[in-house]
Amino acid sequence: MILFPAIDLVGGRVVRLANGDRSRMDVYSDSPASVARDFLARGASWVHVVDLSSALGEDDAAREANAQAIRAICQVEGLSVDAGGGVRSIDAMRRLADLGVRRIAIGTALVRDPAFARQAAREFSDMAVADVAAKDGVVRVNGWREGGSLAADDLVSSLAEMGFRHLVFTDIARDGMQTGVDPTAYKHIAEVAGFPVVASGGIASADDVRALAALGPEVIEGCITGRALYEGALTLEDALAACG
Repeated sequence: MILFPAIDLVGGRVVRLANGDRSRMDVYSDSPASVARDFLARGASWVHVVDLSSALGEDDAAREANAQAIRAICQVEGLSVDAGGGVRSIDAMRRLADLGVRRIAIGTALVRDPAFARQAAREFSDMAVADVAAKDGVVRVNGWREGGSLAADDLVSSLAEMGFRHLVFTDIARDGMQTGVDPTAYKHIAEVAGFPVVASGGIASADDVRALAALGPEVIEGCITGRALYEGALTLEDALAACG
């Protein structure tokens, strides 16, 4: 199971939001590349980077600061980067690929522009990742600020046909809250998708990581953890060991 330590970016700084709420933001570092180098030195092989400024439609300066941060993270030799946030065009995909990103996550566009999502899956193949976030079983988009009537199961069940083979699924109610994970929910999502899922949201301890790993590689490809690492509730070394 792959462990993806999270680096969420706003204006070039490393942050975490509670339940995706911009007004509930904690800042952890002004040097994302230093955070990435520390993760690598402690054993990580991947990082999960989210450009929150693009996802939330912030100003050009904030988005450019994040682009420079992603470039610097990608230059950390030996570390693979999975990145997303506000990716809604093939040009955006190409820009991230040019920066050195290995996997590129598509979220809102899965719902708002499925034609683009299909094209992205076709052109970028294994680099393209579906990024689905849900609360109470309903998909939320546009930086998690907007919902609707689309059931998560309905979207997830369409991903394989669209061409996706990687899925990050976020439980918004648990994200950034260190409340623990619900392994049965991810098992269900993997069954609906027909391929393994990267679990995101709520990891609070090594026990949570072990519970996900115990589901097996046919269910869980990896897991993402952020706040628990930054606040010391979970060490990266313990999380990696728990991945098995």
